[in-house]
Amino acid sequence: MNKPLVSIIVFGLLLLLVLSPFSALAGLMLILLFAAIYNLGINLFQALIGSSEADAKES
Repeated sequence: MNKPLVSIIVFGLLLLLVLSPFSALAGLMLILLFAAIYNLGINLFQALIGSSEADAKES
């Protein structure tokens, strides 16, 4: 699958875990949520500008 698509799916699953009322490690999950938001933003930006590892290898 596409890396941005996988990161969006993982981000959605992480968001579900953070919002769960039975989350005992809510502080840690918030840190993971902020890291996932950052990673998702970077991946989406790379997808929008069209840079990929395959493009870099062709040069």
